[in-house]
Amino acid sequence: MKTKITVIDSIMGSGKTSFAINKMNTDKENNYIYITPYLTEVQRIKESCSERKFIDPKNLGQGKLNSLHDLILKNKNITSTHALFKMSTETTKELLKANNYILILDEVMNVVEQVPLKKDDLSVLLKSDLITIQDNGLVQWNEDKRNFESKYDDIKIMCKSNSVFLVNNSLFMWTFPIDIFNAFKEVYILTYLFNGQIQRYYYDLYNVKHEYKSVKKVSNDYVLCDYIEQYSMNEIKNNIYLIEEDKINNIGENEFALSKTWFEKSDDDLLKQLKKNIANFYRNKLNGVNSKSKDNMWTTFKDYKSKLSGSGYTKGFVSLGTRATNDYADKSALAYCSNTFLNPMVKQFFHMHDVEVNENMYALSELIQWIWRSRIRQGQPIDLYIPSRRMRDLFINWLYNYDFQNS
Repeated sequence: MKTKITVIDSIMGSGKTSFAINKMNTDKENNYIYITPYLTEVQRIKESCSERKFIDPKNLGQGKLNSLHDLILKNKNITSTHALFKMSTETTKELLKANNYILILDEVMNVVEQVPLKKDDLSVLLKSDLITIQDNGLVQWNEDKRNFESKYDDIKIMCKSNSVFLVNNSLFMWTFPIDIFNAFKEVYILTYLFNGQIQRYYYDLYNVKHEYKSVKKVSNDYVLCDYIEQYSMNEIKNNIYLIEEDKINNIGENEFALSKTWFEKSDDDLLKQLKKNIANFYRNKLNGVNSKSKDNMWTTFKDYKSKLSGSGYTKGFVSLGTRATNDYADKSALAYCSNTFLNPMVKQFFHMHDVEVNENMYALSELIQWIWRSRIRQGQPIDLYIPSRRMRDLFINWLYNYDFQNS
């Protein structure tokens, strides 16, 4: 029987986590595994579902994965992080299948990642007859070498789950073992704009069927409802003061400005100008007031954080890709200094397998998830600086219900 996968695709703050907590508290017939990006959210689930006695795996000398397996074997309700869940093995799969769990995945995972390879690793693996490459790029560890120990043991373990592929004849791409999802009785994914996310393309790759639902509040309860494709943005628009002044936005006018490649090619003078613009935003461009350091939140690519850091906002750095946390819900002045594109190798990997990706939806999803870490999620006003013209246009199109998918 195929696992039923429900994507609860619902705008931030609509009550996805509240729905999940209520479901786990009231459904006494099933055991649950709740997976979230952050340890703070693990603690929240333990406290919010105290009667169900959720337990997080601990390293008791044999690693957290062994602890996870032990908890599954004992039919305990479990909450843990994406980082641990990504370590799932064949043993994890068999234990899940035997114990009939429901998975609630808070936000999408990094289900596709590049495997680090040194220059000559691929040729060594092939010449040593350790691996075979299938026509579809699947990398298989040769059966007669299964007991062979080498520095490539990590790759051998990944190959066991049929989850490593060769891309461009030069690198390996790992995919989270799809059989892990299929080992659950049911799967619920809590997110927004799933159609723009890598996990959606990963499901297309493996032809995994899923249905879409949303969440709405009825009386004092949060319940599943039919998928809501468009939301009324009136309240959100009224709470966002977006800087559209040419003087500090001109630096991002080019389609690829502020992309990772742009940063790599830019000289110090250009980066100094961007830093100057960020400082100008915080000091002079807010909606009638100067912000305090504690109110500020900004981001860029991690490698360039030190180049753009400045007085009054440095400590407010919140990494790109941050999701599913309320730790920054008091921040009111935001600067998003990035132009987000899919990793080119990940994009090529999907194209190799005839999976269509939408870079604009992916970029928009990353942007609004980051913005909604701030106090906008509480219905409070924010000031917002997005110097990349491409990212700013995507956000405006979404905000005004234009066709952001094809913009």
